[in-house]
Amino acid sequence: MRSESNTEQKFPLGESLQVQEHSIYQGTGENVMETSELNPNHYPARRAAQVVQHYLNSLYGSPYQLFRLQKIDSGFAEEIKNSGRKYRLEILLSETLRNTRQKCTAEVLFPMGEGQHAPKVHTSCEELLKVNTKAEDEALYQQYKTTQSLLSAQYLPDSHGRMAPEMKPFWHLAIVASSVIMLDESTENTLYNMAQVANITQLATENDQLRFDCHTLLHDMVSQEIIHWKLLFTWSPSEGVKVLQRERLPHRHECENTN
Repeated sequence: MRSESNTEQKFPLGESLQVQEHSIYQGTGENVMETSELNPNHYPARRAAQVVQHYLNSLYGSPYQLFRLQKIDSGFAEEIKNSGRKYRLEILLSETLRNTRQKCTAEVLFPMGEGQHAPKVHTSCEELLKVNTKAEDEALYQQYKTTQSLLSAQYLPDSHGRMAPEMKPFWHLAIVASSVIMLDESTENTLYNMAQVANITQLATENDQLRFDCHTLLHDMVSQEIIHWKLLFTWSPSEGVKVLQRERLPHRHECENTN
């Protein structure tokens, strides 16, 4: 389903939580203690909706397929006893490389408890997933599976936003791999975006999987922190992206985007 509107919402930094409280003490199938209607233009709704984007990219993203949050139509937050806080959303998502759009419903549960627990996501967006990129994926895979010159690149994109066209599929792969990290690290107090690939290096192919060593920079828009991660991931058209190793690098006071 395509959207009738291309209006983009603004989510200014430092926006305070503004909700309309509707207290209810019985739910359907869940022990719902309280429900709050969210303002779609403010950060609480945006943070939950961004998690849906990371979820889709981590599962279905490829060198030629990425998903992006375009608009939030409505949202409610529910306090679920002994479980956490669940967000029910109506959002507009797009497959960015072909500009296919669909209005979707989604549920995002931020679990309660000690330590970091990845949000649990359920969404329905069948039309977006019908985009077929098998031919492009396979051609790229075959090209780099047997190459004698392993790929190596830095600063995708550079400080001026530029990127060689042949590097865009690998930028997209890095976004997919980083989406796994952004999904796992997301809380109600974070809002992650991919900022840059500091460097990416292709390693020798193993078990028919292309392998990459990658240093990515993630931007938490809430804290304004640039967070560095070192990833080892694999990709093939049949298996998708698999993150094998991850390491959060020590805090750096200066972004490496200095070229």
